[in-house]
Parts: sequence; structure tokens; C-alpha cells
Amino acid sequence: MKVKLYFDGGNLGRLAVAMVFASLLCFWIRFPVWMLPGFGGIYFFIKSLKIELSEKLPWLWSVVMIGTGSVFSAYQVQYLLLDAELRAKITDTKMFQNVLCCLVIYFVVQIFTNNTGLTCIISHLAFMILAGINYFVYLFRGNEFIFSDLKSIATGLSVAGNYEFVLDERAGHVILLSILYVAFIRKLHVVFRKRLWMGGICLSLVVLCCAYIGQKTENYVTETWEQKGSYRNGYILNFMLSIRDTFVGEPEDYSDEAVASLEVRYSKAGEAGTAEKPTIIVVMNESYADLSVVGEFSTNMEVTPFYDSLQENTLKGYALSSVFGAKTPNSEWEFMTGNSMAYLPGGSVVYQQYISDTPTSIVSSLKNEGYTCVAMHPYYETGWSRNVVYPNMGFDEMYFIDDFDNTAVLREYITDRELYNKIIDRFESKKGNEDLFIMSISMQNHGGYTEKYDNFKEEVRLLGVDYPDVNQYLSLIHESDKSLEYLISYFEQVEEPVEIVFFGDHQPSLSSRFYPYLNGKGLSGLTLEELEDLYTVPFFIWTNYESEASEIELTSLNFLSTLALERAGIELPAYNLFLSDLIEVIPAMNARGYYSKSEGKFKHVEDAAGEDTEWLSNYEILQYNNMFDERGRSGVFFPYLKGDTL
Repeated sequence: MKVKLYFDGGNLGRLAVAMVFASLLCFWIRFPVWMLPGFGGIYFFIKSLKIELSEKLPWLWSVVMIGTGSVFSAYQVQYLLLDAELRAKITDTKMFQNVLCCLVIYFVVQIFTNNTGLTCIISHLAFMILAGINYFVYLFRGNEFIFSDLKSIATGLSVAGNYEFVLDERAGHVILLSILYVAFIRKLHVVFRKRLWMGGICLSLVVLCCAYIGQKTENYVTETWEQKGSYRNGYILNFMLSIRDTFVGEPEDYSDEAVASLEVRYSKAGEAGTAEKPTIIVVMNESYADLSVVGEFSTNMEVTPFYDSLQENTLKGYALSSVFGAKTPNSEWEFMTGNSMAYLPGGSVVYQQYISDTPTSIVSSLKNEGYTCVAMHPYYETGWSRNVVYPNMGFDEMYFIDDFDNTAVLREYITDRELYNKIIDRFESKKGNEDLFIMSISMQNHGGYTEKYDNFKEEVRLLGVDYPDVNQYLSLIHESDKSLEYLISYFEQVEEPVEIVFFGDHQPSLSSRFYPYLNGKGLSGLTLEELEDLYTVPFFIWTNYESEASEIELTSLNFLSTLALERAGIELPAYNLFLSDLIEVIPAMNARGYYSKSEGKFKHVEDAAGEDTEWLSNYEILQYNNMFDERGRSGVFFPYLKGDTL
């Protein structure tokens, strides 16, 4: 290896161009001016280098260049996307796995280029472009860019002009360092004479790295909320996991014939619907839960006295959710579609990974019955991509944070009471013959629960123990109970038929020290039944007209919309007819498992036996047909909107 310094007048011109670019970048981003001469000096020094690598050691140079390039790319990506506090959260193990992911791409590119310098340049720039895309996607929508977002890239480009592109100081550092890296790598020339040997070795290394990463990350989940993917998994690894999770395998017994057989059984019309269709109002209440299902505790007052008192004209009970502490849209999706997270990769978020542009749901079913469908969520429309998903669902109207009174806040979130006022306002403004469906998702009780607020007086507290976050959470639920009484009291006085469906999306994430007190074990080492307690939320379906008062010991969110349609007297679509029959055998299920009525216990889906196996298999077949078989999608089960072409 020989290194020389030489002077080339052409380098002054290149330096001038680089400095103009760096100056414009400095003016745009406003990073410290002293960086400019530093950048210029290093750039000119690199351009003045002449490096000759021994042709006898191409493997050594390639190992050094590709190895250091992979490390450089992985750390540059993390530096661009996260501040120092969040970067510190990623473990050394996860960071090593990110480097390996980069290494895989470097090796793949090397197979095609046979030029290590070119490989390093192409690979590094590819990672920087990917990180840059995520940088702006997060800036615009608050969620990370994952593989499935490529399907909606046209939509993203169409609205890109509505956003302001802003770079921070870290972005400037990354751009300048990448320029210096590329300038240096261009001085290194490594080419293999035996290209086939080189390709074979690189391919073998790719396979080994992928096998290692696949084994070590088998239980990792793709994170898509805010920047969790970047600081929990590392962005490159998280993106690779999103590729893995995008491809949902076809069920073992899946075929056109299997779908057709089910169509024959359920193509019959449902029972006649009610003459007067009720207004249907759904309230999915953020983090609303009854912690007593996990374990006993005492408080200074009743937490939910009104909810507990509801009996007349009420179907009431508990339902399994598939999520704990977060990922609200999965509960929302299970309720509206009747599908289950049991057949999707753990940690996935349907709204951002698997949703189609024609998702059959209670929304499309009610629209086919002539309903006006309204969505309400007193938070940002970009959260979990709802601004994209809701129009595809078929909602006629959508109301987000700017449509609510932003002074009606408890802690930092708009109150349940304000959401209910919006529901009442929309009900009162409906036309005389308008059939109305409102799907609302609250925000008041959103975690965390450790900060103190001047605008919130905590009334409820635990007796005998001190967990401040639990006290705040229970006080919030107490406030929700007051607002719920306000909502029900209003519609009790309404003459038109109204049905209200109320349920929690998931249990809250509270101090880990609280759970050993609550259930004697904590959050680990639980039996399946004990684990399901953590995924259990309360629900009710209430009507302001006479209906049977009854209780359901346990169901699940994916079955609630079917129960709501039945109780409202709406003719059940074919898919809901299937679900209604399924409930008789499998009364509750979620991503963790299912309750077997025949065996009287919880089981994992893969351990199903007997009649359970047949029903769960048919359920998986229909869900796969609905979500992933675009060409063969059943028009009987999943017609979407009448008159629309699938």
C-alpha cells in the first residue's frame, strides 16, 4: 500500500464546488460556520491523496472497506434519525445486528459490481437515501417509514408538495461526512480477477448473515409508532423486519375451492332487518380497563360507579384485545373488520402494513344499508395513517383534533366529554331520514401517567400501597365514567332508536412494580390464562329502546361488531354470519390464543384440535382471502361497497 500527496490544479475547482455546496447547506441549516473551513481542509486533503493498494491482497482491502463501510453506514443512519438521548437506548447487540444488515447489502452489491470502492459508494448512498426518506416521513406523519409504505409511495409523492422540507444540524453533519466518505473511497480501487469466486464467497456470507440475523431476531417485532423502531431495534434492522412481516404466508388449507365451499354455506340472506334502523355510536375508549380482572386492589372510592350500574337494555361483559399498552389501531381494526391479529405477525400494525384500499368492514356494510358513516378522533389525523385509512374504509366524514374545542383538555389530551359533545352535535344535525353510524376513538386516558398536571385533580387512590401512576390512571377512568354517564343520560331522552357500543382498546402500561402486587407474578412467567387477563377489557352494548339485559363472560374485539349488528337488528352480511357461528365454538380469541368452549380453557391457535381446528382454519382462510388474495377475493364475503369494482 502506497500513499502520496500531490497537487492537482483541478482539485481547487472541485474544492470550490464543494465549498459552495457546503456554504449553501450551512445557510439553510445554520450549523456552526467554523465547520466550513474544517470541511474544506479535509476535503482538499482527501482529493490530494494518491493511494495505491496491492493487487495481491484484494480480499484484505475488501474486508476492511466493506467492514468499516457497514459500521459507518449503520451509525450514520442512527445519528441522522435520533438525538443523543434516544441513540443511547439502543443496545450493543441490536447495533451489531444493524451492522450485519448493512453488511448483507454491501455483499449483495459487491456481487454485481466486482468493484469494492463502487460497492461502498452505492451501498452507503442507498442507506443514506433510505434514512433520508424516513427522516422526512417521520417529520410529516410522526411514524417511521417501513417496507409496506412503498405501496403508498404514489400517494406520498402526490401530497409531498404540501409539506415543508426542513433539515436539522445532524442532517448537515451526515451530508458533509458522506461527501468526505465518498471522496475518500473513490481513491481506493479494488477489483477481483476471479469474479465467480468472489461472487460465490459474497453470496455465502450473505446467506450466513441472513441466517444469523433471522435466528436472533425471530422474536423481534417491527416497531412503527413514533421512533421506537429506530431506538429499540435500530432503523436498518427495523426496516428489514418490516420486510419480513409484510409477507403473510398462505394458509395451509387455502384454495379457491375452500373459499367457494364457504360461500355456498353463507350466501343465504340473513334474517330480516329491523324496520327502523337505529343510530349506531361506537366509543373505543383509550386505555379503558377494569384492572380487577388481573388482581384485587382497594381504592378510596368506586372507580366506575356508573359503568357498574348499567344493566337495563344492556349487553355487557369482557372482551379480549390483541394489544397491551399500545397499538390502538389494531383494536380499532379488529372491531371494524371482524378480522383477528391471531393470523398476522406479532407487533405488526395493520393500518400501516396490510390495509387495502377496499377493506370490507362494519363501515362498508352499514354504507350498503344506507348509513352515513362518520369517524371521530380528537387527535392528529396522521396518527397511525388514519388520514389514509379512513377514506379507504368508506367513511363519509372525518373529524380530527382541529375540529374539537382544544381548550377542553385534561392533562394534555382532549376530554371524553368534549368527544361526546361532538357526537351529540353530529346527531342533532342529522337529517330527519338519515341513518347515522359514528365510530369514535377517545384520547383522554392516553399514557403515560407519571407527570403531574395543574388541570387535573386526581380523586382516586389505592389503599395500602403507593403507585402514583396507577392513582392517576384510575382517576382518569373515574373521569371517563362521569362523561359516560353524561353521554348515556343524553340519549336516554332521545326518542329515535340509538345503540351505543363502548369498549376499551387495551389495558394501560403501568409501573412494572405494580403487577406483582396485582397478580402475584408480574408480567412474566404467566400461564396463558393469566396472560390473557392482561389483554381483557370491558365492553357494553346499550340501547335507548327495550332490549334484553344480559352478560357475556368473555368475547373478543373482533366479534363485537357482529354482536352490535345483531343487537341493532341489522341484516348480517355473509362474513358476519360466519363470525356469528364461529362465536358458538370459539367465543373469544386474540393474538395470544383463543378460548376453547369444548375444552373449557385457553389454548394457542396452533394447538387447536377437533372442531376448533376446522373453525379456526376456515376463519384464517377467509381472513387471508379478504386481506391478501386481491384477484380471488370473495364477492360474497367481502363485497366492500355495492356498485364498486374490486
